[in-house]
Amino acid sequence: MSKSKRPLLRAMLVLLALVLVVVIAYLLYVIVTYKRIEDNLPLEIEGDAEYAELSVGKEYTVVTQNLGFGAYTRDFTFFMDGGKESRAKSRESVLNCTDMAMDTVGRFDPDFILFQEVDIDSTRSYHVDQYSLLAERFGGYDRVKAINYDSAYLMYPILEPHGASYSSMATFSRYDIDSAVRRSFPISTSLSKFLDLDRCYSVSRVRVEGGKDLVIYNVHSSAYGSNDEIRTAQITMLMNDMKAEYDKGNYVICGGDFNHDFTGDSTQKLNNGMGQIDFGWAQPFPEELIPEGFYRAISYTDGIYNPTCRDCDIPYEEGNFTIIVDGFILSDNVTCVKVENVVTGFEYSDHNPVVLKFILE
Repeated sequence: MSKSKRPLLRAMLVLLALVLVVVIAYLLYVIVTYKRIEDNLPLEIEGDAEYAELSVGKEYTVVTQNLGFGAYTRDFTFFMDGGKESRAKSRESVLNCTDMAMDTVGRFDPDFILFQEVDIDSTRSYHVDQYSLLAERFGGYDRVKAINYDSAYLMYPILEPHGASYSSMATFSRYDIDSAVRRSFPISTSLSKFLDLDRCYSVSRVRVEGGKDLVIYNVHSSAYGSNDEIRTAQITMLMNDMKAEYDKGNYVICGGDFNHDFTGDSTQKLNNGMGQIDFGWAQPFPEELIPEGFYRAISYTDGIYNPTCRDCDIPYEEGNFTIIVDGFILSDNVTCVKVENVVTGFEYSDHNPVVLKFILE
């Protein structure tokens, strides 16, 4: 090698060494700062509910809505679904999507609301505090938040990093919440855990006349990086917890984003019989794990299946892959009067809300 080329080679080697040092330092930062939130964590109850306790025989309304951290306009695609974007289009877009979600949910004048993917301080949503916006809009409710995503700054995708995330699930109740706790789901131990949520569910207790409780579960189970073993372990844990409350004589409502084909056949009914195909996360809900004394609220009006979720590999158009993943599971002392998957055209989220009217027997 000529003497004239040696300085260039040395410079390239130094640059490569610096890049390797930066990459290794970053990987160590992500690994060292990663932690799971503790299980059985008591949750702070905020707000000012209008009423003290529930009544038997009266009709109530509960809504579940995944906000999609305010990013999912119809043309938004997500990198973990095979799309392009990792962040919302802008701060204004996040505020607009959050407003539309709150307007839609508010139309039903719900007694209880279960929100998922509620960002508090995240790069992906331009640090919009959605939880505070919800608290301001839904005054006259008690509320609790369960943190399920508290991540280091993720430098992927390279050109538009997902960034740091601090996100939650939020439960709102017009009736006093006596206590609430966060339960940690078992999750994948693979590298996908650094991009996925710290999956959990929250458990909120509301008094019912006569001394029983309505126990409300707000759920967001795994999609990315999960496998059959993890999915089964999560649902089994949840069902065992719910069954224990039912065995005490309490009423149980479990709602949220189950990240399964909730009806077991919505992929076929909503996609011209195509079924799951390449959407590996869209597994049928394991009906066999539902304990005796519980049922899914899937008696939709006129038997019509409306989707609650779209896949986000491409911008949404009618005819794209859709599925029902959101809904409610009830103990048999809770009567489903009506359940509706609300059609929004996926204008503000990749999830549609589900509205349940129920009576405590």
